[in-house]
Amino acid sequence: MKIISWNVNGIRAVAKKGLKEFISNENPDILCIQETKAFEEQFLKEVWEIEWYNYVWHTGERAGYAWTAIFYKDHLNIIDTKNHFWEIEHFHEHGRITELDFGDFILLNGYYPNGGTRADGTEMVTYKLDFYDHIIAYSNLLVEEGRNVILTWDLNIVHTEIDIARPKQNQNSIGFLPIERAKVSELLENGYVDMFRHLYPEQIDTYSWWSYRWWARTNNVWWRIDYFVVNKDFVNEVEDIKYMTDVLWSDHCPVMLTLKMK
Repeated sequence: MKIISWNVNGIRAVAKKGLKEFISNENPDILCIQETKAFEEQFLKEVWEIEWYNYVWHTGERAGYAWTAIFYKDHLNIIDTKNHFWEIEHFHEHGRITELDFGDFILLNGYYPNGGTRADGTEMVTYKLDFYDHIIAYSNLLVEEGRNVILTWDLNIVHTEIDIARPKQNQNSIGFLPIERAKVSELLENGYVDMFRHLYPEQIDTYSWWSYRWWARTNNVWWRIDYFVVNKDFVNEVEDIKYMTDVLWSDHCPVMLTLKMK
């Protein structure tokens, strides 16, 4: 089973660059999208349906901002499509979490808050850390119920120095603050595993996001902020993970997780 996760920074823009061809070539069983930045009806009007796939779409209340979706092959059995985060209003308002229950595992596809300062001066790091507290608590609840969990998302945090091209220059940057990195550590200490670092603990120069400024991509000045994380009892079901850095249509590259199950 192949699961691809991708922050597309606008699904309509990526669709014009070849989203359908990408899906056809890679043939994922599940495609998790972050930052769709479009209403479902806009997607259907401009992109049309993607053959052989069903989907769920989490639209927030602010047009052209955030939002998530999961596409999955129509032969896959879905037990539950309820998005439990809809019950938490300030998470629902931005459509940041899409959830599907595939039986063998529950998939949480998320776009985490950036944590910067809003135009009105509102400080957002606290909001970001609160988001982490809720996702940790909810994931723990699922695991306590005996469920396996796959979390895939744009975390908007670099966890360790090996995951960023220039750690010293970014010590005070949002996304690499000690208080943010500690929250990712807290998540992992609750019994979850960053699959890339589990399989490739010493690999360097593997990133997922770069700035559009300063020729960052050309110079490999990237950050690894897109992850697949699973509960520790599910680790042996994972075969491999790959950062698809040759796909150039967004400021993030797709990440592919391969499971041993079919």
